[in-house]
Amino acid sequence: MKKMILASTSTIFGSNYLEYLFSVIESLFHNSKNILFIPYARPNGISHKAYTRLVSDTFNKINLSIVEIDNYDNPTEAINLCDGIFIGGGNSFLLLDKILKYNISEEITKKVNSGTPFLGTSAGSNVCGITIGTTNDMPIIHPSTFNSLNLVPFNINPHYLDPIKDSTHMGESRETRIKEFHQFNNQIVIGLREGSYLEVDENNIILRGSKTARIFKKDQDSFEIEPKFNLNKLLN
Repeated sequence: MKKMILASTSTIFGSNYLEYLFSVIESLFHNSKNILFIPYARPNGISHKAYTRLVSDTFNKINLSIVEIDNYDNPTEAINLCDGIFIGGGNSFLLLDKILKYNISEEITKKVNSGTPFLGTSAGSNVCGITIGTTNDMPIIHPSTFNSLNLVPFNINPHYLDPIKDSTHMGESRETRIKEFHQFNNQIVIGLREGSYLEVDENNIILRGSKTARIFKKDQDSFEIEPKFNLNKLLN
């Protein structure tokens, strides 16, 4: 039975790293003893070791232990041995490139589909969609494909921001960019605001948190969904 938490962000304003998700993380991983952290997205360009240390120190606060993937010669072995997976945020292009380079996409997907609990934040949530084509990140590296893990049947736009009324900014809004995406792609896109997350429980995908999310469908007007909404209503 698939168990996933896909969060828009790891940190909300005025809070420490992952702090707003502590109770959710505790519940998700309550039976996990070997939670594998995948640090490949490298936020701010930090090293794998520094990123893993941050996550390990944070998980220790809620009595959970992190396994460092770089301790294994073969990342596939680490995935096969773990009983929980966390993919952190950073750059989605870099993250997907490393997942493809190490040939672990299929292993992650099999593991999660078989019931291993999974946490993703930001880029780590973005790669769980059909493609990474709705990321906000710069393409600092060129993965061989934009197709990602396809653990949920839509795309995610983490850190979704609404157009600001009366703003003098002349650049495109997130909504404009997603409309551009739909000129060439058909899948639904979920604009996931900071502080919100998706709770995946087998066939149910529930919006959690205090904020609404924005739904984009090709050739249709975008609209809002409320917390506790089951996204399967949009997919079936």
